[in-house]
Order: sequence, then C-alpha cells, then structure tokens
Amino acid sequence: MKRSLWLQEVSADLTDGNALDRDLHVDIAIIGGGFVGLWTALQILEKRPATQIAIVEQDVCGGGASGRNGGFVMSWWPKIRSLSAICGPGEALRLVQASEQAIDDIDAFCRRHAIDAHFRRAGWLWTATTPAQHGAWLDVQQLAERLGHPTFVPLPAEEVARRSGSPQHLQGVIETGNATVQPARLARGLRRVALENGVRIFEHSPVRRIERGQPARLITPGGTLSADKVVIASNAWAVSVPELARSVLPVTSTLLATPPIPERLTAIGWTGGEAITDSQLLVDYYRTTRDHRIVFGKGTGRFGFNSRIDAGFDDDPALNALTESDFRRVYPTLADVAVEHSWSGPIDRSYDSLPLFGRLPDAPHLVYGIGWSGNGVGPSRIGAQILSSLALDLDDAWSRCPLVGRAVRQFPPEPFRYLGGKLVRAAVLRKEAAEAERRPAAGLDRLLSRLAPAGLEDKG
Repeated sequence: MKRSLWLQEVSADLTDGNALDRDLHVDIAIIGGGFVGLWTALQILEKRPATQIAIVEQDVCGGGASGRNGGFVMSWWPKIRSLSAICGPGEALRLVQASEQAIDDIDAFCRRHAIDAHFRRAGWLWTATTPAQHGAWLDVQQLAERLGHPTFVPLPAEEVARRSGSPQHLQGVIETGNATVQPARLARGLRRVALENGVRIFEHSPVRRIERGQPARLITPGGTLSADKVVIASNAWAVSVPELARSVLPVTSTLLATPPIPERLTAIGWTGGEAITDSQLLVDYYRTTRDHRIVFGKGTGRFGFNSRIDAGFDDDPALNALTESDFRRVYPTLADVAVEHSWSGPIDRSYDSLPLFGRLPDAPHLVYGIGWSGNGVGPSRIGAQILSSLALDLDDAWSRCPLVGRAVRQFPPEPFRYLGGKLVRAAVLRKEAAEAERRPAAGLDRLLSRLAPAGLEDKG
C-alpha cells in the first residue's frame, strides 16, 4: 500500500499496533479506526464512562481516509442549503453551529492532550478559477446572511489572487473560522488518547463477516469480537454491508505534495496559511503545510464496478497526472517545482454529500455513520455525538437529529451505476476542461454533468 505524505511523517508510530488474536466480548464494538470511530469511542466514554469498547481496524488507525485527506477542518456552512432542505432552517442552523464548535473542540482537544496536529486556523477561500465558476457561492452566502450569519466574507479580486498566490483565482469569499491540520497526526493522537482511556484497539484486523445475532459477532482472521452493540464507521468500506451498498459510492480523491518551498511561497504571496478550493464539481483543493510545502488535491472521481476498492484507490498514474495538470494550471509560476509525493484514497460519497446515520433495519443493535464525502475532519465530531447516542440508546437531540434514518437518494444498481457513472464522469471532465480553457462546453456534456451527485458545497 502506498502511504500518504501524512502517514509517512508518522511512520515510526505505525508499528506498535496489535491484531485481534483471541475471542473477546465488549459492550460496544466499533468497525473502523479513523476519525469517526475514534471520536465515537471517546464520546461514548464521556456519556457512559464504564462502557467497555473495542475498535477493529483493517489497517492502522488513520490508514484510510483519515490519514490521506487534505487536512481541511471545515464547517457545514457550505451545505446550509442542503441541510435546511433536510432538517428545516432551525435544526440546520444548530448543526452548522455545532460544526463550527467542532473546530474549536478539535483545537482544544489537541492542546489538552499535547497532540501536535499542526492545527492552524487561517480560514478557507472558496474561489472561482474560471469565468464559469463566478459567484458559485452566492446562494449559500445569501442564505447564511438571511439566517443572521454573514459567514462568507467577499474579497476583492486582487485580494483573492494575492492571498492564494495566483492570478488564476478570479473571485472568492473567505470563511475565516476554518482550519487545517496534519490529519494523520490527529488520527494517531486520537488513538493514543483512546488507548489511555481504556479503549481496546486492534489494528490489522479486517472484519471478514458480521454475524448479526445477539450479541453480534465480528469475525476477523485472528479472533472474534462479540458485542451488544456495533458501530459501523468504516466509511467507503461500508459498501460491504448490503443495506448500505447503494447509499454511498467509493470514489477517489488524489493529492500531490511539493518539497518544502518557503522562498517560492513568499515570492507568490501565499504566506497566510489559507486553505483553498475552487468551484469545479471535480473540485481542486489545496493548502500549505508547516514545513512550507503545497499539498494540492483533486476529487478525481474514479470508482470501480460494484463499488470495488482496488489498488488504484491508493495510487493511479492517470489520476496523479490529472491532479498535477490542475496544479500546473493554477500555479503556472511554479512550473519548475517538482512533485515529491502523490497518493489517492477512497471517499464514501453520498448523493447529497452529507452523511447518513441510522440502524440496520433487521439488526437495530448495529448502527452506522457513513457518507462523509470528503468533509469529515471536522464534522466527524458531530457524527460521534450522533453515533454515541444511538449506540447507547439515548433519547436526545443527537439521536433525534433528522440526519438519522433519513430517506436518501440511492445510486443505481449495477451495471447501470458503473456504465452511467463512467459516462457522467467523462462528461464532467470534458466540461471542466473546456471551461478551464475559456471555451464553451459541449451541450451534451453540460446536460450529462447535471446528473452527477452534489458537490461538497451547495454551488449556485
């Protein structure tokens, strides 16, 4: 498996994990040792400290999406329109404000537990890099203002270009409360704190089969973990659960990293640490690091037949080239800067790019939280509140949240999902390539692109 830059930086911490090698019973078992699973374990202990918890992880904690993402710690403000449609304005505002609080909580958690996750609150620029993207944020910006929260601050075009280090950025707004982290450091720090609080963690322990009796039994190569309740927090790999297989689609996101280039960042003016995205559907997202690299990502959107996650989800030369092409377009003055690292990872993309929570219909002691769609670093804290309340059978605002048990648009069955998805993805790529070259996109490509799932932001 090809490791991300983030995981390579913490490689010395990846060797002390133990696999499940016996039969064990606990109160609550969690499948998945990423942000969702780890935060959920800690939230359960806050709500009911005597609970016996075990986490089983097929790789290492943070080895999945939690250690491969761009490290953007974002709120749910860009999804306020979708949240309002699902939850109503009042509950949507509560959830968005909770997502803002989650950013503060992550900062405080890292300080309290001495986790050097490189937390930096420098804001997030939502930009247009082509005329076709102009004003993509206006609907969301105006809705936030009607709710009494002028969250998205418009910037003059020259300010957007200056702060982003490239005149390719034509317009933009900033959400000042957002942050960045080194995500693998955060994941490994969460693991340490969970272990210190008595959570049993078994890495290199893939769940081969779930037996849904009472108690449920998780069958791994080395042993069986039985539990009264099970939390499914395996993100893209949750498609192995039949009831969830069409609710999310595992797709790739691909990242590259430059060497440290402090002088070049100073020369282009990108010194404020802002996280940046453009307004493509196959979005570009990028940030700088503490050691002055650029990490540049793209939602490359590769997927497999029947949602199979194969080796190409770790590394694919074609996806690397597609991502580098966008990097060179956005930062032409850095044409001579090498790409030192590249990697990919699976995202559990839901149709509306918001997560889904609930209980399996025939096994209500199995609860799930999936569909993070590339924005899980901050909202996973909210997910942990919801999942912990569901797992503990609490009747509270989290277990009653409208994101729980909601009806969601499902992806088509195979082979229509694969064949239709390939057609739509190719159309989106052609459309956005034409827009980047300032030429009209073909009418059929524009039409097919409208069939794609919603993006990470509710674009106008």
